[in-house]
Amino acid sequence: MAIFSWMYPDEYLDSAYLIDYRQLYEDGYRGVIFDIDNTLVPQGAPSDERSRELIYALKDIGYKVMLLSNNRKTRVDLFTEKVEVDSIPVAKKPLTTNYKKAMEQMGTNKENTFFVGDQLFTDVWGAKLTGIKSILVKPIDAKEEIQIVVKRKLEKLWLSRYDRKRG
Repeated sequence: MAIFSWMYPDEYLDSAYLIDYRQLYEDGYRGVIFDIDNTLVPQGAPSDERSRELIYALKDIGYKVMLLSNNRKTRVDLFTEKVEVDSIPVAKKPLTTNYKKAMEQMGTNKENTFFVGDQLFTDVWGAKLTGIKSILVKPIDAKEEIQIVVKRKLEKLWLSRYDRKRG
């Protein structure tokens, strides 16, 4: 597994809403970058009460929060309409450019920033290539676009190997 460790998440959890953000803050993290669709809300949905409460709670703890999405600006704006959070649409994940731009905008660095997303081949790999902690979460909703359904099948195979290696 050591050879391919850069391809696996640092943590794999059921939900972005189950992460111990206070502990991560105590561990020195100050910035969190989120994917939106199927990480915080179902695909294409606006922010809901739960996602807004999470973002505001993180800000109260002291975190800087950014959204990084491969979606268009109109979709990202739908989410941010009722929540004050900066975002980078059309991020071209897993390319590292916009992960770095997000950290620059938050005033954080690789050592004190982590990423939360639901896709291994975009979200996690981009975070890992950037050198930041990655937390993969299970998708909120099974209804997804066809290209993501295909990626999910490949992810499932890859993650089954990850689970076997971890025991």
